[in-house]
Amino acid sequence: MPYAIDLFCGAGGCSEGLIQAGFHILFSSDISDMVEKTYVHRHEQLGLIQGKNTWFERADIRNLTGDIIRDRIQSLDIFKGKKMPDIDLMIGGPSCQGFSRAGRRDVNDPRNMLFGEYVRVISQIKPRYIVLENVEGFMDMQFMGYVGIHGKKYPDGSVTPNLLQSELKEIGYQTLEPQILNAADFGVPQRRRRVIFIGYREGEKVPQYPVPTVKKHLTLKDAIGDLVIDDATRNAVNPKRSKYQMDSRKGRTPDINGNPIPLKGELTCTKLPKATPIVTERFSLFLPGETGTYLRKRIKEHGINLNNVPLLVEYCADTLGWTKKQVISRFEKADVDDDAINVLLTKKNIRQRWDGSQPSATIVSIADDYISPWEPRTFSVREMARCQSFDDSFEFLGKVTTGGLSRRVEVPQYTQVGNAVPPLLAKAVVEEILKVL
Repeated sequence: MPYAIDLFCGAGGCSEGLIQAGFHILFSSDISDMVEKTYVHRHEQLGLIQGKNTWFERADIRNLTGDIIRDRIQSLDIFKGKKMPDIDLMIGGPSCQGFSRAGRRDVNDPRNMLFGEYVRVISQIKPRYIVLENVEGFMDMQFMGYVGIHGKKYPDGSVTPNLLQSELKEIGYQTLEPQILNAADFGVPQRRRRVIFIGYREGEKVPQYPVPTVKKHLTLKDAIGDLVIDDATRNAVNPKRSKYQMDSRKGRTPDINGNPIPLKGELTCTKLPKATPIVTERFSLFLPGETGTYLRKRIKEHGINLNNVPLLVEYCADTLGWTKKQVISRFEKADVDDDAINVLLTKKNIRQRWDGSQPSATIVSIADDYISPWEPRTFSVREMARCQSFDDSFEFLGKVTTGGLSRRVEVPQYTQVGNAVPPLLAKAVVEEILKVL
């Protein structure tokens, strides 16, 4: 059986893909205690028991060494009286917030340097193959005054992929040119583009990147149509479960004996975020696939019918000093300025109603601004997990969400889902490693 190590493992998206492909995870690590609860619980479901046949270490990678990892693996019950095996694959996704184009990029964000720590651990463990996953911004982030693992000083403006290739060569690894893969090409019902970086120890066979496994992308309806709350709407939208929905319930990830873990009992993680009646009415104004920017444009150019949102009409009337009839009439005739539209919608433009006939947009850690195509609401953790290709038997534990400054340190369920590598994407990548092992 091939053996793997999963660093920056998060809730376990990569680990799910590894196990589905046939790898045995001997060691995994993450810094978050919230993540630890989810990850260890899932592995217990699969028969991967702490200290017996696997080890999870909650640690900052800056404090993690090859000696610690070897010690934990050698102490496992399955290796008592035996020599620790060669590690076939090490996989990891160093924290990507500093590289992300979705938010503010910060070249001085200390999390940017974690890929250097990943290289250090690789140099100490010497796995046969390595995989690094990150956001697209990883490809062009520049560094000033970067100093490598052996003291090599790089020119100012050096980009991350070049640094990584050079550093890996210093420790005896060849690399493939990094590729950007779209999760939707590998059976994930989500448009999620990620950089995948593959390296291999000198003397090992050269692996390849995976080619798309699906000709037609799965849609949001394929993924979560059966999770619509209203019975009549659900029966109209999703009269029959899709293959993807059935696979999610049956389970794709096998336990230690090779048996998939099906959903037993009721779905977990289905609680919806609270929304006021006025917010619910705002959600109802969006058309499928429409963003806040395009909704504003539609109101300005064509007007909008507000007869079905009485609370919003009353709110606009009170705030703008108009009668309710004036509110309905002026918005219907597009006789409104930006200030009036701001009262109706707020100034927030990042909201978007997803299109059920398309894959979902990229799942992020805060799902407050995604609107269901079929109901005026946001999504549950379970629906987000479906879009990431997690099995329904996978339970996310800990706080559901968080806010304010707590977002810097806490990793609640929504963040666990949003930060994860889609298991089916991870599976496609590591299956290519299996081919050359």
